[in-house]
Amino acid sequence: MRFASVEDMNSTPQPSKQVVSVPTETHVPDIDVLASIGFSWRELRRGAVADRLRDKLFGEGDSALDPGQVDTLDLLVERESWRMGDLAEALRVDPSTATRAIQRLEKLDLARRSALPSDGRVVTVSATAAGRERHAIIGERRLKAMSQILSRFSAEELVVLADLLDRFVKSIDEVAVTFEP
Repeated sequence: MRFASVEDMNSTPQPSKQVVSVPTETHVPDIDVLASIGFSWRELRRGAVADRLRDKLFGEGDSALDPGQVDTLDLLVERESWRMGDLAEALRVDPSTATRAIQRLEKLDLARRSALPSDGRVVTVSATAAGRERHAIIGERRLKAMSQILSRFSAEELVVLADLLDRFVKSIDEVAVTFEP
């Protein structure tokens, strides 16, 4: 089993190629367990406490970044430059969504778009020096916060948590493709 490294914490996960077995309706967990997991997931995504932590990690006020912009910055610092289509694909978003994230990062001087020298029709995007610096600060803050959060768990619990979260994410990826309401 491979666990995330510090470098992984500062990059956006790529889609899993592995097929995940999703339980059928004959194996539905207890409704109270489902409700508890659902509540925790919502709190992770939208809870006031999570918002406060995001503010401390990603900034407040006019220079604050939202999680999508941080995901974009995570990828920008991995390469010298990205073609916009490749960036959108890596982020797993529509190209227009990636463009909006880049426009916001450009306004903050964290990213720069330019035409490819060999083909002026192709737009590439890269992190600026200020973007790389901001990313490093965010990375340090994330590492410190995760270390503090996870210090409340034993080494054995962390192994189990890492495995369960990995399986949870893979299951979400699979269901997102196959789910029929």
